[in-house]
Amino acid sequence: MLQDVKPERDIYKLKRDIKMLDIILAVLIGIVFGILSGLIPGIHINLVATLLFTYSTFFLSLTSPLALAVFIISMTIAHTFLDFLPSIFLGAPEEDTALSILPGHRMLLEGHGYEAIKLTSIGCFSGIIIAIILSLIFIPTAPLFYPYLSKIMAFLLISLSLFLVWKEKKELKIFAILVFILSGILGYAALNLTVIKQPLFPLFTGLFGTSLLTLSFFQDVKIPKQSLKKTKTNKKDLLKSLGLSILSSSLVSFLPGVGASQAVIASSIKKIEEKSFLILLGAVNTITVLLSFVALYAIKKPRSGVAVFVGKFLPDISFSHLMLLMLIALIVGAIIFPLTLLLARRFSRLIEKVNYRWLCFSIIIFLIILTPIISGWLAFIVLITGTCLGIFCSLIGIKKIFLMGALILPVIIWYLL
Repeated sequence: MLQDVKPERDIYKLKRDIKMLDIILAVLIGIVFGILSGLIPGIHINLVATLLFTYSTFFLSLTSPLALAVFIISMTIAHTFLDFLPSIFLGAPEEDTALSILPGHRMLLEGHGYEAIKLTSIGCFSGIIIAIILSLIFIPTAPLFYPYLSKIMAFLLISLSLFLVWKEKKELKIFAILVFILSGILGYAALNLTVIKQPLFPLFTGLFGTSLLTLSFFQDVKIPKQSLKKTKTNKKDLLKSLGLSILSSSLVSFLPGVGASQAVIASSIKKIEEKSFLILLGAVNTITVLLSFVALYAIKKPRSGVAVFVGKFLPDISFSHLMLLMLIALIVGAIIFPLTLLLARRFSRLIEKVNYRWLCFSIIIFLIILTPIISGWLAFIVLITGTCLGIFCSLIGIKKIFLMGALILPVIIWYLL
């Protein structure tokens, strides 16, 4: 009798080990894909997740839905860390890293590109820890406050926009309003033209990427020798940045389409230095991503592209599933943090050896070629218009934060209608 029970236990243990092996493989493969999507401009995690779902029948014949969900969150966290490298060193941003170009590029031109990446990485990893803590608060409370928050969101964003204009220099207020409205119209058009696929790619590439690269090319910007010295992070600035990230992310992480504008909300609440802003942006990105999974569980509404696909693989997501995904995010963050710094050192050594002017030109050509492939030929109009707006913003001397009207204005219209 005992001999019959033992094989059953062995079979159960074997099945358990196979599932654990699936999870480990999903984490490792997810990290690899996250690194690739983070380092290659234009390859967004939503694109990879879409392909995964398209061929889900094949992948589900090889592994479990939970393993595919683990792959997605592992890829997402790795991508969030690595995505700042091309943004700061090459000026090729995505929606979530577009704002990092402003202080990040300035630090690069001062020889502190590595430090800029270190600051965003600190923010990203801190954001994971904060998101795990916040999840325990939001799970029971989100169903209560979500309906009220969605009703006032448009007025919150309108107030924020007016506050940003009020803070601008007197002689530049009219130009700031003009840039905000024009970028908002461009964003609304891009997001609502169904013929443009992945509209955020040409939109943010033009506003924050090719505009900066074009100016760098014509101004023949020289990249100085990059410093790799260890720098201490001011604890007061760190705590201030993380506190603002909690406040802004708590306000809007459960609402669709707000994205990187959370950093705009946070920086408008209290003025912070550029180094603190990079920590803030890194923290906001990871908090937003992870709270979108909390929203999937708590209010049954995914608030990011990757959360949508996790919801498709885990339609009845449980508290245990959510806590596992959070644990996976923490593990991936611990792995990818030092790896990001290692790659940042390599980037720092490489960028000071190349002709930056012609590197800018090469990246512009690459992004132009990539635009019709990812978004279609009509996306050229969005790319060119965004580039002109970004250049105008820089030449006039307006804060590029007003270009976030491309995202904020469409969200305001969405909530009002």
